[in-house]
Amino acid sequence: MIELLKEMILDFMEYEFPASISRQIEITPVQGKPTICMGVRRSGKSTYLFQQMQHLLGQGIPRQNILYLNFFDDRLHNLQHDSLNLIVEAYFTLFPEKKQTETIYCFFDEIQTIRGWESFIDRLQRTEKCEIFLTGSSAQMLSREIATQMRGRALSWELFPFSFREYLSAEKIKSVGPFSSKQRFTVQKAFESYWRSGGFPEVIQINQTLRIKIHQEYWGAMLFRDLIERHDISHPKAVTDLAHWLADNISCLYSVNKLTGYLKSLGHTVPKSAVSEYLEWFEDAYVFFTVRLFDASLARSNANPKKIYCIDHALVTSVSSGILVNSGHLLENLVFLALRRQTPAIFYYKTKAGREVDFLAQLPDRSRKLIQVCETLADLETRKREVSALTEAMTELELSEGLIITKQEEEVIETASGAIRVKPAWRYLLEN
Repeated sequence: MIELLKEMILDFMEYEFPASISRQIEITPVQGKPTICMGVRRSGKSTYLFQQMQHLLGQGIPRQNILYLNFFDDRLHNLQHDSLNLIVEAYFTLFPEKKQTETIYCFFDEIQTIRGWESFIDRLQRTEKCEIFLTGSSAQMLSREIATQMRGRALSWELFPFSFREYLSAEKIKSVGPFSSKQRFTVQKAFESYWRSGGFPEVIQINQTLRIKIHQEYWGAMLFRDLIERHDISHPKAVTDLAHWLADNISCLYSVNKLTGYLKSLGHTVPKSAVSEYLEWFEDAYVFFTVRLFDASLARSNANPKKIYCIDHALVTSVSSGILVNSGHLLENLVFLALRRQTPAIFYYKTKAGREVDFLAQLPDRSRKLIQVCETLADLETRKREVSALTEAMTELELSEGLIITKQEEEVIETASGAIRVKPAWRYLLEN
């Protein structure tokens, strides 16, 4: 085994990194803590690891100081927990002069396939001069679960499918203003393409038929490998029926009672507790996200209906029936993802008069943002409804500014509570 490991380590020294789009997330390792990159499958976690390695090389770190292993490699099938230390032995047999004198950068993909990997990582971090990077997305364990296993001992970072700005980079389009009129038209046209393709890196430059097929393959892998197989679910059809209901009702309110009743109407005898677990597992796998009502009482917040969003708006169009999903719901999902890239602290808000605001987000700097999402304000009744709800919420939360995201419109509406800025989605996505 040690000779095989030495061969794999040396093979990687000759590996040519694939061309890829730089991701606009900056991972900052902390000395003494492994770094875990989390995210939905096919979002580019492994590619991002390669980009981190290229960044190190650009800083002058020798290639020999980078140790990479993908534990999905079938050559490592017989590697067991008690032989993981052979990795260290193989590396320092090749480069003995580096032991305890130079920092070694260890990148381990899918390490969760080895039982008991946590103690090996702990020991490696304690006993060697190294920085460790981990990812995982197999049926055995997702990267979020790896982070849970290493809680307090590691630092976790989230990687989502391409943002609109990253999409523009992939298409080699200027993404930072100010824009000339021609540049603005180019960006707006690109937004329409992003609207159709979504953010999964593999699908952004292929035709619609192939894109839908690939999305559906992703969907199947998420449901069967990341949920049904991994959790050994005894009612797999109930999970797939629930997932399709959620995709059909994206950006809408739901309750566990309602979902349980729906599954019962299809002939599934699934208890409410199991439905609650399914929803948690969807979120663990970064497939769906739940947004609660904003309320000072956690009990009241949990007792109220919640809203559901998906990891990618275009994935929804590829897997849903198309009967209930409309472009307004997809636009709301798109804005949710832009917020979710910034913070997990996202709620919907109801005013004392019962008017609803789509999002109340608390950002990392502790500031709050109130956001409504509406395709267009051209209809006077719609305009009045959206502005009234936002104005009431601004007053109740003592915020001087609100935001309405539309498909195309842009203006500033002055109210007694403060300014409401109306922005087209493409501009909002670039500014965030």
